[in-house]
Amino acid sequence: MKDTIYLDHAATTPMAPEAIEVMTQALTENYGNASSVHQLGKKNRVLIDYARETMAKSIGADPIEIVITSGGTESDNMALIKTAEYYADQGKHIISTSVEHPAVLNPLSYLESKGFEVTYLPVDEKGRITLEQVKEAIRPDTILVSVMYGNNEVGTIMPIQEIGEYIDTLEQPIAFHTDAVQAYGVVPLDVETLKVDLLSVSAHKMHGPKGIGFLYVREGLSIPNLLLGGGQENERRGGTENIPAILGFEQAIQLSEAHQAENEQYLADLKQKFIQLLADSEVEYSINGDLDNSLPHIISLNFPALRSDLMLIQMDLRGVAMSAGSACSAGTIEPSHVLVAMFGEEANEIDHTVRFSLGIENTEEEIEKVVALLEDITVK
Repeated sequence: MKDTIYLDHAATTPMAPEAIEVMTQALTENYGNASSVHQLGKKNRVLIDYARETMAKSIGADPIEIVITSGGTESDNMALIKTAEYYADQGKHIISTSVEHPAVLNPLSYLESKGFEVTYLPVDEKGRITLEQVKEAIRPDTILVSVMYGNNEVGTIMPIQEIGEYIDTLEQPIAFHTDAVQAYGVVPLDVETLKVDLLSVSAHKMHGPKGIGFLYVREGLSIPNLLLGGGQENERRGGTENIPAILGFEQAIQLSEAHQAENEQYLADLKQKFIQLLADSEVEYSINGDLDNSLPHIISLNFPALRSDLMLIQMDLRGVAMSAGSACSAGTIEPSHVLVAMFGEEANEIDHTVRFSLGIENTEEEIEKVVALLEDITVK
């Protein structure tokens, strides 16, 4: 067994060896600028085009609808800020939720400072919103709806397809964005089925490299560049392409697509094993989120016997890497905005919740050891 049991895949995943190999080779051989007219440049242009096709195919899109970015944060920023600015003459009202990732909430806050109005839909104790809430929030000046696919802290899946299908029936033009960073590579996604106009993903959540991702932009939706520079990405995102990261991401996608169904089932089974072992133990706990409708790799648990910060330290000393919530909020003294939205500011869950996020390299033996450690820490 490895020295460390890594259960923080929602924060980032270890890179697939195949992706590392592709990137290592690219760092040596694929140094040509893809915008150059010589053979080294042309070769890389072909490789980027092939990678774009792989990205598009993975979500049922057309290659022209893929904008390669530096990751989920840039994709979310581009989707929200540039869409809102471009369609501001049609209205300045945006709908989102109270449990979005900071990569969505902070751009929305920025837009509010520029005169836009944002309706943040509250969630129930499972972390969900309903289609009815969206229907009731839509106004004549609504131009954009942004709802995450699956929550990064508690794993709850939102009714994205229902919302997309409803918005698609409206005569009023409303762009629909989903932050699918936590779901991409874990569960199947199809933009035509979901009826989304914008979808954000990141490579490092699915065994690819950090610093690379893409934004799906439905053909016909016109939004300007977030990054101004050269004419890269079909003149939609300036900047010399990061060839090694693009190729590493493309390799990670191929691996994910080849084993998607079996990996999803493995994670779901491992999650169920974890919960069953906890149920059979003497550990006092409760589950946060919608267990029946959640991402297969995320488990958010409340342990009344021990504060989450102390539990993280104790488990880390015993060789288990996990978190108290979003890694993007690590080191802050602010409580999880997701848990506050679900339970209220005074709830026990705020200071006693930890998140276990599983990966395909985790084993039942590791899960058994983790539950034994939890029992040792919280009971004995």
